[in-house]
Amino acid sequence: MVLGVSSAAKSLGKAPGKGVGMVAWWKQALFVVLGVAALAVFSQAGSAVAGDYSFKVHNKSDVGITKVLVREAGGSWGSFDIGTMIEPGRTAKLVWAKHTNNQDCEQWIKVVYADGSEAKATKFDFCEDNLEIEFE
Repeated sequence: MVLGVSSAAKSLGKAPGKGVGMVAWWKQALFVVLGVAALAVFSQAGSAVAGDYSFKVHNKSDVGITKVLVREAGGSWGSFDIGTMIEPGRTAKLVWAKHTNNQDCEQWIKVVYADGSEAKATKFDFCEDNLEIEFE
């Protein structure tokens, strides 16, 4: 009976029974497999972090911000979950939902204040690093 040498054995340089003890060979093969698996896990974790897009909203007004609304040109307004409100003088970090990752970088933004008034919509490039938008 002839047994073929697996590609894993070929990549390790020696097949079982060819100068390397069977247990030592399996340990070496297991080490290679675990190393590849670890690389796959860490590369996926890194891409998940890289896909999180965020910006900051700084409320410089005397009234709390109750809604942060954004839209692409010609699109409908969508809102961020900001909790109850962004208190006067406070800054909030807002993270884009994953489903928006393929949208345009340039989007319109406006806020609604606790007194019902709205800020004028303004266009920003949300792909800009460390973007902080101030509302007065």
